[in-house]
Amino acid sequence: MAGSSGQRGAAPRDNAFAHVAAAESGKGLPTLWRILVLALRHPWQVALTLAATFIATSMTLSIPRLLGRAVDEAAGILDGAADAQSALMVTALLLLGASIGRGVFTMVQNYWGEAVGHRTAYALRLAIYEKIQRLSFSYHDKVHTGDLITVGMLDLEGVRMFFATAVVRVFLLGILIGVGAYMLLSTDLGLGLLALCFVPFVAWRSSVTQLRLRATWLKLQEMLQGVSRVMEENLGGIRVVRAFAGHDYEMKKFDEASAAALKLQHQRISIRVGNTSIMNFSFFLAMGLVLLFGGEKVMAGEMTVGTLASFLTFMTILQMPVRQLGLMVNAFARASTCGNRLFDLLDLEIEIRDKPGAKDLEVTDGVLSFENVDFAYPSAPGRPVLRQVSFEAKRGETVGIVGPPGSGKSTIAHLIPRFYDVTAGSVKIDGQDIRDVTVGSLRRATAVVQQDSFLFTTNIENNIAYGDPWAKEPRIAKSAEFAQLHNYIIGLPTGYDTVVGERGVSLSGGQRQRLNIARSLMLRPAIMVFDDSTAAVDAGTEQRIRTAMKRFSKDRITIVISHRLSSLMHADQILFVEDGTVVERGTHEELLALGGRYRALYDLQVKPGDEQLEIAQ
Repeated sequence: MAGSSGQRGAAPRDNAFAHVAAAESGKGLPTLWRILVLALRHPWQVALTLAATFIATSMTLSIPRLLGRAVDEAAGILDGAADAQSALMVTALLLLGASIGRGVFTMVQNYWGEAVGHRTAYALRLAIYEKIQRLSFSYHDKVHTGDLITVGMLDLEGVRMFFATAVVRVFLLGILIGVGAYMLLSTDLGLGLLALCFVPFVAWRSSVTQLRLRATWLKLQEMLQGVSRVMEENLGGIRVVRAFAGHDYEMKKFDEASAAALKLQHQRISIRVGNTSIMNFSFFLAMGLVLLFGGEKVMAGEMTVGTLASFLTFMTILQMPVRQLGLMVNAFARASTCGNRLFDLLDLEIEIRDKPGAKDLEVTDGVLSFENVDFAYPSAPGRPVLRQVSFEAKRGETVGIVGPPGSGKSTIAHLIPRFYDVTAGSVKIDGQDIRDVTVGSLRRATAVVQQDSFLFTTNIENNIAYGDPWAKEPRIAKSAEFAQLHNYIIGLPTGYDTVVGERGVSLSGGQRQRLNIARSLMLRPAIMVFDDSTAAVDAGTEQRIRTAMKRFSKDRITIVISHRLSSLMHADQILFVEDGTVVERGTHEELLALGGRYRALYDLQVKPGDEQLEIAQ
């Protein structure tokens, strides 16, 4: 066990929550402005990017002039002009220096532009993850996991690219087209207009095409969400698929989802290829016109060959940035769409949160009370799950809750740690309404051991110590002993350092449940809730767990929810819940003597037969 304590004790980055706070700030601002504000949190990187862009663009604009001068100087050598060769050498060196400088500063621009985007994405990624941790159960009940993953990956990527592909490109194209156009038009107005005539058409076509591609991208994104949803469900239920020989059906379902996405991808390719051909044609048509009329000016002596070459060089340089105007428009549109979805998630109000001025829960006498509690899930407000539920449990007492499936037993368990808020009535601990205390202190005092035992892909020690990463090894072992798991663990080749697979698939169902119990015991809570948490444990092991738990539960409240009466007949008080209402209550002996629903269930489980089945029905 010694090898993993450092891993358990690893602390998060100190500035993680500072990034989260920054990403969640700016609520109410326009989406694009909000993204830009996040980027400006890195001022010297932004300044370095824009400075490098300005220098690289200036050097790019100098290349056509230098190339045109070199052509004229080369012509001077042919004509035998004095000092033309040395002048050409100087121009060539200047051209080489400008090209190298352009490459170096473009690299700086790309590197730091991407760095700003990634730093922005880092802050947003932390904020999304932190938000998901705090969103209430009612939100997760209605939102598919795949949709949240899409926001955290595809939408985040659209926001990340905004600075480098939109903001920097606006700055670059503004300088390149503005200054370049001035240089051409000031040299020769007519030829300059011809050289620039393709720019409006290409910019228009590129923008329209990118907006069309953007619309199809949104459809494609929805389709890819469907593909990821099918894959996620298949992986999560792979054992069910194998058990029911559902391979062919699952392949057909996945193929249909993938084929629809592929068809849309082909449409996108057709749009892009067709538009590229049209833009290339317009560019070469404009270049042909410049050659035609510029050649006539050269022949008439109105213009040098070098000046014509500088026009053609500038057109070639301008071609790609102008075609990227569409990408820039797309970057704005994508960042706006993706940012809206992303910030909609970040701006969600947390339903279960601390009231202003809420104080930590103070457990003194150790009394849990439900007072006329009504509850309906937010997704179905008109269908109450609990009605007028009232009971009290004191420190050292065990309360058993039993009833048919769907009667509201697990809902009672979920209300104690305030996973949901009651619709009416109240849940109190030592007279304190749980809505008036901090959520953190409430959940430290309450542990719910659920039937579904989720385990993390790490070693057994880390799984048990999840609620208290700083726990010492003897305490971890003690919790495992209470859960009747210690002897099994030390019998493994690597003991507590044994790594369990995803969802604990290397352990049996009963072992997973016992590990889940050990993890909850680590919290030393004031209230322990066992929600059918021994359903996969054999009767002998359950008896040993119950015996061990007597020592642990003598100074805390214990709630046991089970379908198996042997798990709770020892309780100080047993509640029989049906249709969200407590219909019977008392000790095991009192309920048997009552001869009602509890007695019918007892007879069915102890000596099942046709007569008892009829009584239960």
